[in-house]
Amino acid sequence: MKRLFSAAMLLTLLALPLTGLAQAQRSQEFKDKYKLKEAVVLSRHNIRSPLSDSKSDLGRMTPHQWTKWSAGKSELTSRGGALETMMGQYFRKWLVDAGMFPENYVPTADDLNVIANSMQRCIATAQYFTSGFMPVGGVTVNHRYTPSKMDPLFNPQLTKVTPEFVATAMEQINAMGGKKGIVGINEAIAPNYALIQEVLDVPNSPMAKENDPKLKDFKNYNTEIALEKWAEPAMKKGSALKDLNAASDAFILQYYEEPDSIKAGFGKKLSREDWAKIAQIKDTYQDMLFTAPIVAANVANPLIQYMYDELRSPDRKFTFLVGHDSNLSSVLTALGVEEYELPNAIERKTPIGSKLVIEKFVGPDGKEYADLNLVYQSIDQLRNMELLSLENPPMVYPISLKGLKKNADGLYNLADLENRFEEALAAYDAI
Repeated sequence: MKRLFSAAMLLTLLALPLTGLAQAQRSQEFKDKYKLKEAVVLSRHNIRSPLSDSKSDLGRMTPHQWTKWSAGKSELTSRGGALETMMGQYFRKWLVDAGMFPENYVPTADDLNVIANSMQRCIATAQYFTSGFMPVGGVTVNHRYTPSKMDPLFNPQLTKVTPEFVATAMEQINAMGGKKGIVGINEAIAPNYALIQEVLDVPNSPMAKENDPKLKDFKNYNTEIALEKWAEPAMKKGSALKDLNAASDAFILQYYEEPDSIKAGFGKKLSREDWAKIAQIKDTYQDMLFTAPIVAANVANPLIQYMYDELRSPDRKFTFLVGHDSNLSSVLTALGVEEYELPNAIERKTPIGSKLVIEKFVGPDGKEYADLNLVYQSIDQLRNMELLSLENPPMVYPISLKGLKKNADGLYNLADLENRFEEALAAYDAI
């Protein structure tokens, strides 16, 4: 599976001044030429505690103690809240500089819309973001249900499932692994499985001492996928990818949360590339479940429709939606994103707290244009809790969409982007 750039390509990407290519540091000439009219943002929540606790298999597969989290399982941590506040402050500085809002702006219901999935980590992320974004604005964070419950807008569930759909989805998933299909996907990251088990010290774990039959799962590369109506795409129990994904997720969060990187690695001195290999297990898990094109068109449909409506709302200036990495993965795939891997991140697709930012501009010719970027805090910004500013912006990575051309200033015609949204909606209708 071709997931990682070559070392040379990665070094090239790391050297690129990405923030100079997109929203972070646009020239005055660009600002004079294009007026920013609206921004629609889809965000992943910031740092949370793991979805399961130390009493689960996650705790039993290692003799080491996981970090003592500052929040209950699956909830936003204090560190995650502080980092999201910093991101909100950066967005305020960016949009004030772009001329969209004056400093200390008090928004109306017409020009600002903030909505979060009804999970604690999503609501809290939105609250922290808005406190930095508009500290005196009295911003209301909208969510439909009492926490913590999945909102259908953000729930990446399959709403259309037929035998034909399942056959096509499995064909597309298997294609990710080449001739060997799903087994090939697993074999490509077998070294990653070996690394994470070494860091976990599985041979000395409670699971090993009790000779738990689940240990055999770590050698099973034939991951089974469940595609059922009104449920998220899921992996059945009993495979390396299913079981080690939980450990990958917890390690990534622990790396962000724990200032001592050696302690985060259970006493092992891991390189950034080692951490990226551990994170790739979770990235692969996400890709298999949510980035097959027909699956993405299915699960992303509610968000595609909502974002499209917001983008066309005549009075709206800023929309902020807070969901999950599965939302970002599926929406980007449904829109036809070109293959990419993010620099200065161990999660190379949808890092913690990352945001898909769609900007709408009016050009000097009176026509409307659009730009798409992924905005996220770099590894050092996350770990060192660096304050963000126009002088020290987050990473801003330009997103390209298959088949669409940008103008000389790196912008799409808005009409072309709107057509792409309509194509994504039509793909759902065709299922």
